[in-house]
Parts: sequence; C-alpha cells; structure tokens
Amino acid sequence: MATDATANPTPTSGVAASAAAGSVASEGTTAAIPPDPVGTPPVPSAPPVVEPEWVEPSAELVELARAYGVAVEYWDQSGAYHRVGAATITAVLTALGVDVSTPERVWNALYDRRNAAWRRMLPPVFVARSGTEQQCWVHVPHGDGVQLWVDLEEGGDAWFLHQVERWVEPRHVDGMLTGEATFRIPPDLPLGWHTMWARSQGADGVVRQASCPLVVTPSRLDPPALAAGRQWGFMTQVYAMRSQDSWGIGDLVDLADLAAWSGHAEGADFVLVNPLHAASPAAPMEPSPYLPVTRRFANPVYLRVEAIEEYAGLSLEARARIEALSIPVRALSTSPDLIDRDVIWAAKSKALRLVFDAPLSPGRQVRFHAFVEREGQGLVDFATWCALVDAHGADPEAWPAALQDASSAAVAAERERLADEVRWHSWLQWQLDEQLTRAQQAASDAGMRSGIVHDLAVGVHPMGSDAWALRDVLAQGVYVGAPPDMYNQMGQNWSQPPWRPDALAEAAFLPYRDMLRTILRHAGGIRVDHVLGLFRLWWIPEGMPAYCGTYVTSDHEALVGILLLESQRAGAWLVGEDLGTVEQWVQDYLESRGVLGTTIMWFERDYHQHPDVPLQPEQWRGNVLASVTVHDLPPTAGYLAGEHVRIRGELGLLTRPAEEELAESNAQIAEWRSMCVDRGWLAPDGTDEDLIVALHRLVAASPSILLGVALTDAVGDRRAQNQPGTDKEYPNWKVPLTDAAGRAVLIEDLPTLPLLQRLVEAVRTRG
Repeated sequence: MATDATANPTPTSGVAASAAAGSVASEGTTAAIPPDPVGTPPVPSAPPVVEPEWVEPSAELVELARAYGVAVEYWDQSGAYHRVGAATITAVLTALGVDVSTPERVWNALYDRRNAAWRRMLPPVFVARSGTEQQCWVHVPHGDGVQLWVDLEEGGDAWFLHQVERWVEPRHVDGMLTGEATFRIPPDLPLGWHTMWARSQGADGVVRQASCPLVVTPSRLDPPALAAGRQWGFMTQVYAMRSQDSWGIGDLVDLADLAAWSGHAEGADFVLVNPLHAASPAAPMEPSPYLPVTRRFANPVYLRVEAIEEYAGLSLEARARIEALSIPVRALSTSPDLIDRDVIWAAKSKALRLVFDAPLSPGRQVRFHAFVEREGQGLVDFATWCALVDAHGADPEAWPAALQDASSAAVAAERERLADEVRWHSWLQWQLDEQLTRAQQAASDAGMRSGIVHDLAVGVHPMGSDAWALRDVLAQGVYVGAPPDMYNQMGQNWSQPPWRPDALAEAAFLPYRDMLRTILRHAGGIRVDHVLGLFRLWWIPEGMPAYCGTYVTSDHEALVGILLLESQRAGAWLVGEDLGTVEQWVQDYLESRGVLGTTIMWFERDYHQHPDVPLQPEQWRGNVLASVTVHDLPPTAGYLAGEHVRIRGELGLLTRPAEEELAESNAQIAEWRSMCVDRGWLAPDGTDEDLIVALHRLVAASPSILLGVALTDAVGDRRAQNQPGTDKEYPNWKVPLTDAAGRAVLIEDLPTLPLLQRLVEAVRTRG
C-alpha cells in the first residue's frame, strides 16, 4: 500500500475552530489511481513533467504559505526531513487563487490574508460542535454596538447570543478602524444548518447587517444500529456478483438479492459495496470505481431494466426488442472472462431508452418531478454535462470554449436545445434512486441492522462532471497524489483535483454536504476511502513530478463535523480507511468523534516493539471494521498461493527478487498459521481452505465492532480485483466472481457453497 509522511503542522485555513492538521495520513491503496487512467473522459494533456530547480523560498513566501495551510516542510515515511522549494509553493498558492508573481504581490497577498477576516462582519460559515461552548467573532466599526442571533433551521423563536467580555485591539483596515466583538455560541443549540445574523448601528445611524450559515454538528456519532453490539457482513464488488438475470454485470437487483438472502438466511447485518459513483456515459467506460466523473450520482450500468416500473406496461414489441438486446449480454454472466462494460452498456442503454420513451402515469410524473426538484442544480448540472458529452464528445477540452463554463449562457442554450437528453440522464438517476431505495429496503426487511454500506471515493476525474460544474471549489492546475515512499520512490499522481479549502468554506461546504446527502439517502453506513484526505492532501502542481508536491491542510473539524451531522440524520455509521502510517492523534481524533477505523489482518503487527510478530487479535482496536483481506490484495486463497507476489513480479513492480518477496510472505503466513494452530482453530495438517476458515475465526476473536467477509473468500476465488500501481498492465475492476477452479459463481449458487457456510459460522463464533 502507499503511505503518507509527516507534515509540519500548519494552521488550518478553515473557518471553524479546529486544531492544526499537520497529520500523518495514509494514502490507502484503494485510492492509488495511476497518472494515466484507462477510460473516458481522458486525462487532460499536460506538458512534459519536469523537475523544477530547487530555489529557497523567501521568508514572506513561507509565511504566506503557512497562512494558507500549505506545508513548507515535511517528514517522509522513513522520518527524513524535507523542505519544499519555492516553485512548488508558488504553484500551489497560485492554485489557491493567490497572486505571487512578484515579491510586491506576495506582500500584498500576505496583507490581504492577514486582514481577510477583518473585512467581514461574519465568517463565511461557522461549524460548531454540539455540547461544546464556542466563540464567534463579529467585526464592526470600532465603538459601534452589535447584536447577534440565530434563526433555527426548523423555524421557531430566534436564539439571541450573548457577548463575551473579551478585549481585542481594534485594527485599521482599508482606512477604517475596525473593532472585534466576541459572542458565545451556546452548547445546547440543536443540531442542524441554521442561519446566524449580525446587526449593528453606528452613531451616524448607518445600519449594517450580515448573515452566515451556522452548522451545529454532533460531538460524536453514536448510531443506533451499532448499539446492540457486533455486526458482520459481506464485502463485495457489485459489478462482479452476477445472477441468471444479470446483463453480464452485477446490478442493484442482484445487490438487493444478496442482502435479502444473507440477512435472512445467514444473519448478516450489512453488505459493503464498491463505490457506485457515475462514470462517463461515453465509451470506453472507466472501470475504476475510484475515478468517477462525480461522487454525488450513481452509474446507470447498475440498473436492472426489467425492474423499472414502466417496463411492465411496454408493448409486446418493445419488450421483445429488450429481450433480444439482453440475450447476448446475459450469456456473459456465466462466463469467467473479464467484464466488458462497453458491450454491456451499449445493450443496456438501448433497452433503457425504450423504457424511457414510455409515458409516465400522473403519479409517477409527480414523483419524477419531486426527485428532480429535490436534487436541484446539482442534478441539472450533471445531466447537462452528460448531454454535452453525448453531443460534443467525451473530451471536454475539445468542446467549444463557451461550453467550458457550466454557468455560461452558451451552456444554458445547449441545455435548452438538448432538453430531452438532459431529461434522459435525470431519469436514469431517478431510476437508480428507486432501485437503491429498494435494495436498502430489502436489506432492512431481511433483518439487517445496517443494510447497504456505500464506499465514498477520495476524488473525481479531472475531466468529469464535478470538475466542470464545481470548478469554483476545486483547485485548478494541481492534482492529488502521494509523496515518495518505500513502495513508490517517485511518488504517485492520482490525476484528481482537490477541494480548495478556502473556496469550499466560502461556499459554506454545501457542495460537500449535498454529495454526502445523496449517498447517505440509501446507506446504513459509509466507508470513507482515504479518510485522512479530510485532514490534508498531497498537492502536485501540473507539469511537476509527484515527488515535487507538498501538503495542503483542510478544515478537518468542519469536514468531519458535517460528515457526522449528515450521517446521524441518515442513521448511518462511518468507517474511515486509515491504513498505513498514521499519527496517533489523528486516529484518536476520529475515534473520539465516533468514526470507526479499518483493520486488515495481514497488516496487524506491533510495529513499535515487535514488528516481526503478528498482533494477537485481542490486542486489535475495537472501534473498527476488521477483515482478513481487502480489495487491493488477492482473495485469501490467492494470497496464500502467492498471487500478490506473482502479479507484481510479472509486471516489474518488485524492488527485490521475487524469491525473497515470496519467502518473506510465506514466513508471515506461517506465523499466522502457527497462531491458528496454537489457538485450536486449525489442525497442524489443515488445508489452505481450513486455514482460510481459521483466519476468519481469528478476526472474530478480536474486539472489532464490525467484521467483514470478502465474498471472494467465501467462494474460493483467487484472482485479484485490483493491483495497485497498475493501469493497463492488469485488468483492474473487471474480474467477475469465480470459484477456485475459475468457474463463474452466480448469486443463485451462494446458498449451496460449503466454504461460505464455514466462513459464516467462523465469524458468528466469537473467540
């Protein structure tokens, strides 16, 4: 896995009160997107990557960088100290909208940054914790009186806030002597998105008034679903698990069936799935669920055509045409060959068009309009982008220049011209919303305490719909990645634009909130990929190698708080993917807020005192989702056979001879085997299948609140779903579910598989 290094703590640039976010983060391999991903839209063309000459940054540039949360120094994974050069700092500040083109403009920018808050009556947004008394500043002409109150989200009487006796020296800003008043934010304000108002009147009679969102978030997330204790569930890639009725790829009806069966018959409490975020509608469809065009909306390739309500009312001719389209791709479901999304989507989209053309009943029309109204401008923008892709091609850089701006008059005109296509893409999202709702309902009806658990990717495609519609809050000219580490000495560039912390705060975090709400609407929980991205990210200026980047901090107090608020409202729990080298304070912070961590058995060792010895399961963390394996490793049967070494060896990804790598892996496996034998979970002559069962028994002996069973393990699969650090070299995210002999496994086969029953019994037996 890729890991992160320790950055020098710098003040957060967010507007809510929070600690500095100079953390050690984990660049989890699930997010390790290569710099030239396969699929559509393409990664934008860029100038050749050139390492800039290292130049000492000026003291003023260093101070300006720190004021914006840009690290000017950091410590890498091995503990080595690094200073960041002027070229990188300049490029990153430019991406933050700061003009640093001359020394004079650096001074001006520093002056503006120091006085930015003093030029405002209220901050752009204030994020508070429930149960914690906090203070908010208000700026008015020195000597003027001021009043502050809160209008609650749900209405009712206003809450008038009390001023705190606190002297702050007034400041001359833009020719005016400005004073700062401090007000107490009471700890018993209800949770929600409220509005804070300030009103002042000077001796000259001039009235000044301003408002800002006041977001009150939970101090800690304690979801009712976890109150009854441990839960277990299957972890699966939806596309890989097919049925006799699938169109060559797993879909949302298959997901509902898996949840209903495993919940009712096996006592499972959740199904954790891969990100279902949307890909571009144009071929070739990006296979990686971690490089979507948007994180807010879903991929219609997961729709089941026959499950749409209007399908039943189609004419016999239309249904016959759909049946003819389905036959060739449905036959692919029984094949172990790689999943071909383009062939499948070509057939499925034609079938969906036939259903789309059917008239809606008055009641259904009202429900469609209600969905569109609820999703608002975000859906309009996404559907418009998809329609533009259909009309002008998959590469937005080749579109007419006027269409590059989502808010332009040219885009509005095209939206009107392509109104039917915009409606088509909106309709697809409505159908996804309905089928996702039914999947979660099926899980609940089967007795699952949590149901479907969704995965939130770390970022989006640089040429996707979010990059187009949200460019005001996404940084331009930089990409997210990882610094050099022991696994990749050149660093990694994931080709994803990051949130601009300052712009996101100016937008009151609404794009972030709206994305969370859409995902949480159908979720009993969320796994947050690379959760430490909420604290800081490694920014790489365009045209520079990945190792020439630096860290930029985010307002983690606000981002985590809003995540908790929206999750609590949805009744969902949170799991953060926090694998890798992580500073203890970060894990402590997340645990204190009720965000669960991630434990993978193969990585559980006492790295501080006995790194060569597996950690006894009783010593593992309790507030985590624990499992034997993860989708970035081969299934356990493949891992025991050395697939992780073989694949990397054949692809030239090893830094030492394959024999040494395999010997070390086998030695570690032997240690785990020995532990299982000593505990009485495995006979000394036990088979690999027996060992797989014993390893799940070992995980079950931990105090972990959540246990995950990879569906690939339950069917004896050996092929890896993803090989980190590869793109075209390995068929990532295209491998269907197969058994040990390489035969396709369908959902209908699951109830009869002896290995699956043994694993279920293992995780249901504690200790």
